[in-house]
Amino acid sequence: MSNKEVKAALKSAREAIKNKEFKEALKHCKTVLKLEKNNYNAWVFIGLAASELEQPDQSQSAYKKAVELEPDQLLAWQGLANLYEKTDQWDFKVDLPNVYQKLVELYASSDRNKCYEVIKKLSDIYLSDKEYLKLAKVWLQLIHLKEEQAVDKKELLQLWRQMTQQFSDCLNEEEQDSEVTQHLITAFEKAMVLIDPVPGEEHRKISTDYVKCLSKLPQEKAKMKEACEAMLSVYPTQSYPLEVLCSHYLKTDILNEDAVSCFSRLQDLAPNNGLGHLGLGTIALREGRYEDAIKDLGQGLKKMSCSTGWYSLAEAQFKMHRYSESATSCSQGMFSLLYISINDLTTVPDAEKDPVLVALKGRAYLNKGQIDQALKVFSTSSITLLALPLGSFLKAASQSPDCGEYHFLLGRLYWDMGEETRKDRIKPFLFCLFKAAKLDPHLGCVFRYLGHYYREVAKDCGRARGCYKKAFDLNSEDAESGAASVDISMEQDDMDTALETLQSVTVKATPGSAKWAWIRRGLYYLKVGEHQQAIADLQAALRADPEDWVCWECLGEAYLNRRSFTAALKAFGKAHQLQPSSIYSVYQAAAIKQTLGRHKEAIAEYLQITAQQDYVPALKGLGECQLSLAKSLMEDCRDGGAVDLLQQAIQNLFRAVELRPDLSCLWKLLGDACTAVSIVSPNRANILVPAPLAGFSPNTQSHMLNQAQTLKVGERCYAHALKLMSEVPSLWYDLGLNFYRQACLSGTAEGDWSSQSLLLEKAQQCLKKAIMLGSENHSYWNALGVISMNKGLENFALAQHCFIKSIQVESNNVVAWTNLGALYFKRDNIELAHEAFKIAQSLEPLYVNCWIGQALIAERVGSYDTMDLFRHTTELSTHMEGVKGYAYWVCSTLLDKSNRDSELYRYNIVQMNAISAAQVALSKYTERIQSDPDAFVMLGYLNEHLQLKRQALQAYQRYRQWEEAAQVYNSTPLQELSDLGGLALAYCRAGLIPESISAYERALAVASNEKEKAYILTALAMLQQQQGNLDSAKTLLFKCSMLKEPIPESLLCLCALGLVHRDVTLAAAALSELLKQGSASASVVEQQCLLTCTLLALQGNYSAVQREASRAVHSNPGNPSLWALLSRVVPQYYPRKANGGAVAGHVACLSSMTQGKRALLYSGVNQLASGRHSREDTKRNALKTMQRAVLLCPDDPATWAGLMAACHTENTSCYLSGSVPSRQCLEQILMSVVSEKGDIERPLAQALEGWVLQQAVTGLMLGGQLEQAEALCTQVLNVSAEHPAVMLSLRQVQCQRLLLANDDTVLPDSALEQLNNAVIMNPSNIGAWHWLAEVYRSQGLLVQAVMAYRQSLQLSSQLGLHNSQVASLLRLALLALKPCMAGVPGNDWKDLVLEATTEVLKLGTCPVALLFQALLQYETKMAARSVETRRLLERLVYVYSQDFPVTVVQVASWYLLKHLHTKDDQELLNVSTELHRLSINNTGFLEYHNQHSLILCKIFILQYVVRKSKS
Repeated sequence: MSNKEVKAALKSAREAIKNKEFKEALKHCKTVLKLEKNNYNAWVFIGLAASELEQPDQSQSAYKKAVELEPDQLLAWQGLANLYEKTDQWDFKVDLPNVYQKLVELYASSDRNKCYEVIKKLSDIYLSDKEYLKLAKVWLQLIHLKEEQAVDKKELLQLWRQMTQQFSDCLNEEEQDSEVTQHLITAFEKAMVLIDPVPGEEHRKISTDYVKCLSKLPQEKAKMKEACEAMLSVYPTQSYPLEVLCSHYLKTDILNEDAVSCFSRLQDLAPNNGLGHLGLGTIALREGRYEDAIKDLGQGLKKMSCSTGWYSLAEAQFKMHRYSESATSCSQGMFSLLYISINDLTTVPDAEKDPVLVALKGRAYLNKGQIDQALKVFSTSSITLLALPLGSFLKAASQSPDCGEYHFLLGRLYWDMGEETRKDRIKPFLFCLFKAAKLDPHLGCVFRYLGHYYREVAKDCGRARGCYKKAFDLNSEDAESGAASVDISMEQDDMDTALETLQSVTVKATPGSAKWAWIRRGLYYLKVGEHQQAIADLQAALRADPEDWVCWECLGEAYLNRRSFTAALKAFGKAHQLQPSSIYSVYQAAAIKQTLGRHKEAIAEYLQITAQQDYVPALKGLGECQLSLAKSLMEDCRDGGAVDLLQQAIQNLFRAVELRPDLSCLWKLLGDACTAVSIVSPNRANILVPAPLAGFSPNTQSHMLNQAQTLKVGERCYAHALKLMSEVPSLWYDLGLNFYRQACLSGTAEGDWSSQSLLLEKAQQCLKKAIMLGSENHSYWNALGVISMNKGLENFALAQHCFIKSIQVESNNVVAWTNLGALYFKRDNIELAHEAFKIAQSLEPLYVNCWIGQALIAERVGSYDTMDLFRHTTELSTHMEGVKGYAYWVCSTLLDKSNRDSELYRYNIVQMNAISAAQVALSKYTERIQSDPDAFVMLGYLNEHLQLKRQALQAYQRYRQWEEAAQVYNSTPLQELSDLGGLALAYCRAGLIPESISAYERALAVASNEKEKAYILTALAMLQQQQGNLDSAKTLLFKCSMLKEPIPESLLCLCALGLVHRDVTLAAAALSELLKQGSASASVVEQQCLLTCTLLALQGNYSAVQREASRAVHSNPGNPSLWALLSRVVPQYYPRKANGGAVAGHVACLSSMTQGKRALLYSGVNQLASGRHSREDTKRNALKTMQRAVLLCPDDPATWAGLMAACHTENTSCYLSGSVPSRQCLEQILMSVVSEKGDIERPLAQALEGWVLQQAVTGLMLGGQLEQAEALCTQVLNVSAEHPAVMLSLRQVQCQRLLLANDDTVLPDSALEQLNNAVIMNPSNIGAWHWLAEVYRSQGLLVQAVMAYRQSLQLSSQLGLHNSQVASLLRLALLALKPCMAGVPGNDWKDLVLEATTEVLKLGTCPVALLFQALLQYETKMAARSVETRRLLERLVYVYSQDFPVTVVQVASWYLLKHLHTKDDQELLNVSTELHRLSINNTGFLEYHNQHSLILCKIFILQYVVRKSKS
């Protein structure tokens, strides 16, 4: 019974593995093992199942157990090999060759073909691991098996040939295995025996390879000679064996008769081969035939460079007394020797004891750039190289005592032996030089070394100068002596002698020579201020050596002193390029850019220097640049960036002060940086200051200081600078201004007037001190005047005296004249003030302060030019007083509605674009001055006029204090209606709704007329609705409407309440009462139209929505808001008129800039709905419109979403036309932009972000980037797991990937169930049901597809979405039409087509539905081709209108043509003419429709449906 159970379990396991149920297989195998522990098959099955379940270790154990049980069975070994092959584990890879070896043994007797395959795999492993010996044994085993099988001779030859090719790499190894080389030689020999014919091309190639192989084996010289001779005997015209033999003879220095014969044969056979010439030349040298040797060696070396060849050539030339040529050959040979391998030198025995080899090794290290290694070689050598020639020179000097050159060389040798030898008077260094000078007084190099001694050792510059001068006089080419002579002369201030020497050289110098003289003369001229001559000389020096970076720096200095900044920049840039480590050239370039005002570039280069080291000039320049940039930003009211730069400037300047606290200029700059903080808003002026500078312990971190504290730090910095330089008037001036800034800041705080007066007195005293030290500076007088007229001092006489004195010191003093005018204006002396401002304007027309003074005078006297003057001040620059004045006059003019038709209003407001200009200027004002409530109110008012509702709300809220307002109202008696209304409004804004209701009820009791009561009741109703009391709100609004004087606002609220809660009856009744009130203002007309359209849409009367908006536009054609509303409703409710909607949006853009910004978006949406892309219209298309909308409204996320849709449309049109889209990979970028710009109401923002995400996923799917789409969905789900729409998108992407993997993919029921659940989780997503229906259709589940379309139709009806209903019905009809046209029997699908198209036609005219009916009639009446078919098709062809798409007409025309052709109708010619007219722009129309008519129809219908669903 046990045996049967085992067999049954094994059978079950085999079936489970066959069905890929590997876990079940494991269970069955374990059952077998319980019954029979050593069952071979069970262990094999376990190994296979575990391998498929990715359990490699368990699989390996099972296979090895099976191998132990039955080592000669193939099955387990095969499984183990498969496991090792597919698993990337190092231990598996190590064991794999052993498994292959076992398989080879088993296959050898059973299956030779598989045996060969395993041997091939095994050989690949050995080859990759470079185990050549094992590889050889495997190959020999393979060949042996082939020989036993008696294979063809060619196959054996091929195997031996492959073996030689695979083993050729082993010859390049450092350690060659003799056994492997013998196998390789055997392989060559076997291959040469088998090859046929001989001679032949194949035999020649293998012979060449054989010779090449033997040439790399030093131990096989005899075989190499035999192989060469054998090859030459067969191929006498081949030069390669001769080349190998010649190279062998040259290397081994064997120059016998065989070598001579070989060299001669090679030269005769290949005259251009260098080896033959080198060999013959070497032999000629040995025989004493030097002329022949020089000739042959020269020709050989032209062909190939060889160190031994150069040596032989140099030796032959030396024998012929050609010393210069011999020296040249020696240098060429040394060039080759210098690059010999260091490893070769180290292998030479006793190399450290051979001075020549030591020198060569050291030179080799030097050529590789390894200087430390070279020094180590020379220092550790046991031989002192300098000691070698010492004995030779002493011997030469003793043998030739009258030779001055020998004594000089001996003295130079002593000099080169080092500093100790030079200073040691026991050594005959000076004796040798003096004796050489006495013996040969014309030997200039002797005097040069004497000059070296006197300058470096004896420190006697006079004697050194004389020696150098003597050496230079003897040899004018001795640049070293001449340069040293000039340098010493300049050090001794003997400029005339130095200049005379330099001019004597430069006069004779040719271009590109005498660099030392040119550069020194250039530096001389630079020192004396002759910059042009210095530039010329330095340029001449650079001609001699263009790579001298020091010379480039000197040239840059010359250019800089000449104020040629651009040329100086280039020179310093070249110097830095040649010497990147030179900080000076970078610093000078940065300083020049700072001078030119290119502060950002200068900062970058200063930072490059300070990153390497704390270089004080660079830190100072960096701080200055950052301070200058901060001031320029403050002029444009960009205070945030300015504060950051000031903080960085303080940090860098403090670093410089820590290094050099003795420099007054650094403390002054620190004070300037701290004082500059006074200009920005106190809320922004928080500076992170180093702890020691702030007065804290140096061990603490930096401290954040406010504006007052930072100014106090600036005061201390100026004081520190004055301690170092107390008599500098500019420092007293800066300190005075700092006290003045502190006084202005303290004056803004209430109750702090005493400290302000004290600070002003300090400022006044500092300015007086500055004037005492420098009374000729007009700025000091002017500053003292400003301080004196301040509110804390108000010494107007002194101020007037100071301003006049400043003007006397500097007549062209626009600031002093302007301040004098301000003084007169403050003292109500209008005439003198006007004259002073007038003079200032004449001195400097661009100075904004004098224009502000004139504007204030015009405002005081009531001039019409006031607004124009203030506007001019905003055009000149951003000044706080001018900005506020202009904004005030713009708002005042806007509030006065009586002058809207005047010429003054049209000029000042409309023509001058005053609202936008004032809004921009006032935005900067409020960023600088954040404590002015009037400015925020004016900014909110201007934003309202620009339709910037959110910005207006933010401006109003920036300075809201509702609780304080409520307290102030409560402090009043609260008996007036205005007080009670204000209190109620304050409570409402503060969020205290119950208190606000109570206040309005008290106000209702004191209301004096019906109109006041109506407004109060309306406000109460709005508050009740806000609290959720809908019935109470309705009651109050009904009560309001029953009053004798009802107000339109209450009816508007009642109508809006009905629309929000989908109460059609209430909304209609309120709207009808509102319309009975007659004419209304433009804003009320817009509200009425909007409410009417909303009501019609709620009633499902979509076509009436467009008609109502059009009627309002016709009644009020000058109202741009109505044009914008029309453009807005058309794509949503009547998309077939989308072209008209685009025109309406364009009209709104032209009529009003304010409405135009939003209308551009509506116009672009209409163009999207009409499918207008760039291929259809290059000028007016959705993409261009959306780009303009983004340009005008970059902060509106809706415009970016529209741009995203436009890009998607362009890509879709490219895909349909077969071209490559040019706007790919923009989805995620635009999606992130929409998320960043999402400053709108949260529900709307969520809806927009969801739509953008779906659009991005759709675009990625359309572009085939499914992985990116899936990653995007996964990323969103990681942030927000509960996101049904994203989950649906993820399922769509995953489904698409499955379907694209294989056209015949059948989705399992579980996958379809997941897709269905994902769609159900999005109950309001109609497109999801459409997509699910398409998935069902692709799987052949047509009934389920019909159910999905019916579900989408039901959902569209519930939501009242007209376009979605039409889209669902058309998709359903198209789905049913396909089986009908395919000839599926039965009437179910036909009835479904008729049902769907009939419902579509009930909703409105639809040419696609008519086409479906015509096609259905055409297919169902195939036999008779009924009259009805012709009537339906002609209705589409001849009754053509703009609402009928061209594709519909073309398809209908084609089927009409087929119908008439079948009926043999005479009208065929007329129809053909009509078809030609319709398809004139489509040359392939007939051929295309002849093959793909239904496909064309389907493509168009899908485009049409998608377009309607998207709109």
